Amino acid sequence: MKPYVIGVDLGGTNTVFGIVDAAGNIIEEGSIKTSAYKTATDFVNAGIECINSIVGKVGGIDNIQGMGIGAPNANYYTGTIEYAPNIEWAHDGVVQLADMFVRELGIPVRITNDANAAAMGEKLYGAAKGMKNFIMITLGTGLGAGIIINGDLVYGHDGFAGELGHVNMDRSENARPCGCGRKGCLETYCSATGVARTAREFLQNSDRPSILRQKNSDEIESLDVFLAAEKGDEIAKEVFQFTGTMLGWACADFTAFSSPEAFIFFGGLCKSGDLLMKPIEETYNKHVMPLFKNKAKFIISDLMDKNAAVLGASALGWV
Repeated sequence: MKPYVIGVDLGGTNTVFGIVDAAGNIIEEGSIKTSAYKTATDFVNAGIECINSIVGKVGGIDNIQGMGIGAPNANYYTGTIEYAPNIEWAHDGVVQLADMFVRELGIPVRITNDANAAAMGEKLYGAAKGMKNFIMITLGTGLGAGIIINGDLVYGHDGFAGELGHVNMDRSENARPCGCGRKGCLETYCSATGVARTAREFLQNSDRPSILRQKNSDEIESLDVFLAAEKGDEIAKEVFQFTGTMLGWACADFTAFSSPEAFIFFGGLCKSGDLLMKPIEETYNKHVMPLFKNKAKFIISDLMDKNAAVLGASALGWV
């Protein structure tokens, strides 16, 4: 085994490349603007230039075992990004991204979606060390999930398994529309954007006083809700209770098919601590099948203060 791998966090706006050692230390980083390139070829060429600028710090590409990429709409089986709505050069088709980097770098390159990468990173470097069965839930703009069963990531037959953010939680006529084209998906309620939307709805449906009324309704963000809740704002606290309750219900259902040892949560919403985590765990244990009651742990990621996206992607480089 060579001493280093490269982890790549490929987002719609920026892409970060990091050199990582076996202990999970990020030795060097570089970045490029994902959105600055019109074609995949231009993006890869810029990525290679960035990689070349940082691998010199560790003795060159000959000291790199492999590279892992975490990206939206990424398929582990095929090494592709497919119809990614927020990436211009992958918006309208299938991009053979892993192969493109392999041809330029001459090292193994693997790719998966960002939530799966987070699960791998947690398993290798974080709170899930030693665990063989857990579910990683990422709470960002949307809700992503990586499912580990018997030590292996679940990809499904086509590489896209684990889309727990798109489990339907509301089948009513007023269910929230989701970017996936359906309505009532979990991520429309239990995500940063979902929390902000819930706050706006609660304010609209009540005349109670709230710190949140100091902002225009369409400017409220999840951070505003958290700060208000910390100050004792009742509506803000109810927003987190609503969010945690729904997420707890969902986790109770998820347990039925994989019996995880733990649910591990990552993302900005986790900084709300017990405001979110307490109703998740309470609702879970109230509604989960009795066989599973009080068995699962509910843990906030150990990688919250690190570049978890790069670390997670780097885990694929050791495979």
